Amino acid sequence: MADTKKGRDKQARDADNRQRERELTEARDRADEAEPPDAEDEGDEAADSLESPRECHRRGCTEPATFLIVERYQEETGHGAVEAEAVLCRAHTAEESPVNLDSAFEDYLFRIEPLSKTEAAATE
Repeated sequence: MADTKKGRDKQARDADNRQRERELTEARDRADEAEPPDAEDEGDEAADSLESPRECHRRGCTEPATFLIVERYQEETGHGAVEAEAVLCRAHTAEESPVNLDSAFEDYLFRIEPLSKTEAAATE
């Protein structure tokens, strides 16, 4: 086929048609797979987790969580902030300290908050 505008347009149309055919074939192959959970369902799970008892985040500790630890620091690549959260029991909270001071930036944050009375009641 000659290198003309008409020929290039036909090649582009053919490539688009092949791509659509591949996508359709893949969609048919995936028809048997289970649907991913909806965002609304995930919100329900998050609400359920607040109502269920929360244990200390540390491995091997089964004490009820009483504090929320939050640390916000600069991502290693320098392209944004990372916020880490953990719920800990009283003993492990006493051992906690800032970890990522070398990645501190203007909005750096290290905070320890007691869990609200409703969350604390849910942990007991």
